[in-house]
Amino acid sequence: MDLSLFAPFFRCLRDSGFDAWTSELERETAARLHSDAHGNLPRWWAALAALPRLRSCSVWLDAACVGAKGDADLDLALGDALRSALMELHPWRKGPYCLHGVDLNCEWRSDWKWKRLSGHIQPLGDRAVLDVGCGNGYHCWRMAGESARVVLGVDPTILYVMQFLALAGYLHDDHVGVLPLALEDVPADMTGFDTLFSMGVLYHRRSPMDHLRDLHRLLRRGGELVLETLVVDGAGDRVLVPSGRYAKMRNVWFIPSPSALATWLGRCGFSAVRVVDVTTTSLEEQRSTDWMRFQSLVDFLDPRDYSRTVEGYPAPCRAILVARA
Repeated sequence: MDLSLFAPFFRCLRDSGFDAWTSELERETAARLHSDAHGNLPRWWAALAALPRLRSCSVWLDAACVGAKGDADLDLALGDALRSALMELHPWRKGPYCLHGVDLNCEWRSDWKWKRLSGHIQPLGDRAVLDVGCGNGYHCWRMAGESARVVLGVDPTILYVMQFLALAGYLHDDHVGVLPLALEDVPADMTGFDTLFSMGVLYHRRSPMDHLRDLHRLLRRGGELVLETLVVDGAGDRVLVPSGRYAKMRNVWFIPSPSALATWLGRCGFSAVRVVDVTTTSLEEQRSTDWMRFQSLVDFLDPRDYSRTVEGYPAPCRAILVARA
């Protein structure tokens, strides 16, 4: 992968107060790209190369459907070429997007999650933001749409980074970057973010306390954490530890109650902890589409009782908590 694709973002990161760590992030990014041997990587590169070069006259990052368009509608051949190239990057998990008239109806209605949290967080204008486990960067674009100074997204899944690069070719905002890194690849002494998002990550961590402490370290004093994760409903400090898979996922370790999660945050140095939303995931919010044709939520639930997973656990319910470092 050509590291020069990330160069404009790295310049923005340096200019935003993170010069001390940018070189290390560049090295980690290069190492990850050069070591990745995913069998589909040549096809994904070919898909990026096949994307039509289109001029975006209008870009919107502050709408539910993030997108861009030119000064005229695409002809049929160009529209088909754009759709085909983007479809080579299937599956698209987070969205929705609309690029020059091509609607990407992704698996998740990620805009619904954004709507649930956006009224409860500090305004993002001129803030440095980190999004851990950001996928293809849908929420990163929404953060930029709220005038964040710089938005760093990290996700180790190369396909999601390829999707981000495809989007970035039309959305044109150098203040947003998604790097192919896990949280563990971020420099150990890096800090100073004003806002940090960790959404859909905590339940995949074998040691949730270590994850929360890492998040605390990355924030400046007084910075804000936005944490979204699976929870079990009900009062009290309860924690579900699945004995095997949960909703067909192998890597789900701990699902706390909102109260237990608030306690964890306090033990890890956070204050002013607030539970701002608890919502059961609906079949309208997560579903299979033309852009994600694999199994989705309906296949993970008991067909006789959608309030339970196929394993018999409570169906996915997600909470959003906001806290101060």
